[in-house]
Amino acid sequence: MDYKTMAAKILENVGGKENVSSVVHCATRLRFTLKDAANAKTEVVKKIPGVLSVVNAGGQYQIVIGPDVPQVYQEIISIGGFDAAAPIDDPEAAKADKRSRLSKILEGIASIFQPIIPAITGAGLLKAIMALLSVIGVLKSGTQTHTILNAMADAAFYFLPVLLAASAARKFKCNQGTAMALAGLLIYPAFMTLIGGEEAVKFLGFLPVTKATYTSSVIPIILGVWFMSYVEKFMQKISPKAIKFFSVPLVSLFVGGTVTIVLLGPIGAWVSNLINIFFKWLNDVAPWIVPTIVGIFSPLLVMTGTHYGLIPIGTQNLATAKWDTVVGPGMLASNVAQGAAGFAVALRSKNPDTKQLASSASLTAVLGITEPVLYGINLKFTFPLYAAMIGGGVGGLFLGITRVARFAGGSPGLLVLPAYIPTEEVSPLGYTMTNLVFAIIGILIAIVVAFIASYILFGVYARKGKLDPAETGKAAAAEALPEAADDAIVAVAAGKLVGPEDIVDEMFKTEAMGQTVAIDPTDGTIVAPANGVLEMVFETGHAFGIRMKDGTGLLVHIGVDTVGLKGKGFKTLKKTGDAVKAGEPVVKADLGVIKAAGLSAQTMLVVTEPLDGAEPVKYLGFGTEVKAGQRIN
Repeated sequence: MDYKTMAAKILENVGGKENVSSVVHCATRLRFTLKDAANAKTEVVKKIPGVLSVVNAGGQYQIVIGPDVPQVYQEIISIGGFDAAAPIDDPEAAKADKRSRLSKILEGIASIFQPIIPAITGAGLLKAIMALLSVIGVLKSGTQTHTILNAMADAAFYFLPVLLAASAARKFKCNQGTAMALAGLLIYPAFMTLIGGEEAVKFLGFLPVTKATYTSSVIPIILGVWFMSYVEKFMQKISPKAIKFFSVPLVSLFVGGTVTIVLLGPIGAWVSNLINIFFKWLNDVAPWIVPTIVGIFSPLLVMTGTHYGLIPIGTQNLATAKWDTVVGPGMLASNVAQGAAGFAVALRSKNPDTKQLASSASLTAVLGITEPVLYGINLKFTFPLYAAMIGGGVGGLFLGITRVARFAGGSPGLLVLPAYIPTEEVSPLGYTMTNLVFAIIGILIAIVVAFIASYILFGVYARKGKLDPAETGKAAAAEALPEAADDAIVAVAAGKLVGPEDIVDEMFKTEAMGQTVAIDPTDGTIVAPANGVLEMVFETGHAFGIRMKDGTGLLVHIGVDTVGLKGKGFKTLKKTGDAVKAGEPVVKADLGVIKAAGLSAQTMLVVTEPLDGAEPVKYLGFGTEVKAGQRIN
């Protein structure tokens, strides 16, 4: 099959790349989100060689390709210049998104900060390096070099509202230039001098402008851009096309700027000041509380997405107070503790795959990126998670008692230790190089406690039989599969075997991809339907393809529209290229997760590539209960 030619014809007949908002694929289909579905020539698309069917439903234009869809998809994104890694508005994925509204809001706020983190991290670490050079006498304050370096380090924080405006404009889908101009208003020298004076300021003679400081501020500009985005959208709708070019930015800037300096800016500044006052008070009264709590519960915050709520607080503290005891120390202790807990698993486990994953993931965790070890090891076995929470809490407690603070941003880990070197701005507050020393001691405490706890708990879980025998080195007493004939096709799951007429998905029901049967599963263990080689096992786990020894191609699709779950509820037991026997487990599916998402768990078996001249498979016993691995032909 010429995938490139096929992809070009598909793209042309869905209205061209200009008509495509996004494109993704599942096990069998290309899923387009089109700007105007009416521009697609459906009848032409159906006749393209290799296209089995076309379904336009759920806001998606779906083209059924079959097992070759990954190759066609690669050509589609190559020809169209689409970004395969870009977020895609997938209705099925949205339906499967069970996060709370709070988690979604916090993640939205964090997405505004993510693009600017490199800038403030670089600036903060430059400050730390300058402080170190000053301590050892290499860099002297007041010199031209010091002044220039100081400008480099301060610029990102001084113009923080501008950076946030550009990022917020992308989030709120409004013009970046206008948003940055709004931020420029807040830090414009003449405006700052005006509102910083003794005289009351009134805009247009009657609108009071509250005195506030907006340099290095966070909340005011986010609120301002959010409001301005609505003004811009309103003006886009009502402005005549002939004047839209200047009427939209004119009104957006004027109305958005007025509301920001009169109402939203002062509110944001008040909230920011309140946050600063609260954490300064907390730091004076009980400095150990926040780092301890964050050190204990940080893994749970990451799992629920609520850790995003800490990012703006930490950024605000660094921008205004010049130090942070909230995000930095607590998450530093937690991250290194997670790495240490995972490393203990790497040492004790006898499973080569576990050892390899735990070793690499643990290293990234102590450097500041915890997701690999959290989801790949600590959550999987649970006891390393408990160990990490213990170590993170003890380490955080020490950092809190010793009042350790960070003075620059960055992902909390060993690589950002220079962020704990006091800068010139915080020296008057009493911070010295002992801050760095205590930070290192806190890290060591978190590592040692988490490692010992995880090492001991591994043995406890092993003695109680809570670990897979592969982890402890004891051979599993698995039953040997009975030898099946090479032409045998077996049930892929336990449940009722049903024919095409009882299949719930229209595409499979019509056998557009090939002769199809299904099983209404009662158990989530999905097995190989025949002796052969796995030609593809999707990362999401919802589908896999197998090539029988005689060359026949089979596809197993677990559930209907389960690609939207993005792997949730699926655990692959085999990988592409593995040889398998009929009845050998390939995927473990959580039927409860599938049904909780409102989806059917019906599992299809499709003969996608029969041998030339081969008779259709004669299946036995439609409507009867079968066992996984039981011959059905």
